[in-house]
Amino acid sequence: MNAKTASAAAAIPRATFASIVTERLRADIVDGTLEPGSQLSEVELAASFGVSRGPVREALQRLVQEGLLLSEPHRGVFVPVLTDEDVHDVYVAREALESAAVRSIIASGSTDVASTSLDRFVAQMEQAEAAGDWQTVGNVDLEFHVALVDATSSPRLKRMFTTVISETRLCLGVLTAAEARDDLVEEHRLISEAIREGDTERALAVLKKHFDDAVATLSARQGHAPASAKNGEEVS
Repeated sequence: MNAKTASAAAAIPRATFASIVTERLRADIVDGTLEPGSQLSEVELAASFGVSRGPVREALQRLVQEGLLLSEPHRGVFVPVLTDEDVHDVYVAREALESAAVRSIIASGSTDVASTSLDRFVAQMEQAEAAGDWQTVGNVDLEFHVALVDATSSPRLKRMFTTVISETRLCLGVLTAAEARDDLVEEHRLISEAIREGDTERALAVLKKHFDDAVATLSARQGHAPASAKNGEEVS
């Protein structure tokens, strides 16, 4: 590194380095580059990113807070391995939060604004499905649900939802196997339509079916997957 490059690097705030490392690691976790059970080393990551250990440590702490990494005392930091019980628990939490979001949107009379926003994601899912782009279908699926909670304008609901949706992203690679579910896009369309019509019960019923289907798909896929290490240990 020459003097000019070193000077430019030194001028970049540590927080910026930490944000860059966080984004890169988050992407690697979500797309499966960092496999469940993988242990992350501050030293190796710092060398890989060409930064000091400080920004790496901060990035790891952020991802632990998001639920995308697991820190175990005296052992280290790992990419979590979600059990069937974990998956079920994530979706129990999601159903509670998103059901509250649906009720809030309808009660506040903001149904038209919310459904217009949700319809845009449904259209994107339709296009991706037609192109056989299941990775995009999975990504937009999650964006739809983030937009649903955002439409409540409740900072506390959104804050609680951030962790739960991050844990859902751990399963994103499995969720993109949604090509076997012909009704995936239709479920999202029905949720948006029910919200527009102010039909709370129908929206909640479709939402529950959507989550039940997702849990069944994830559990089936995990049941057929090879046994992997849980938090760095073998699972028998």
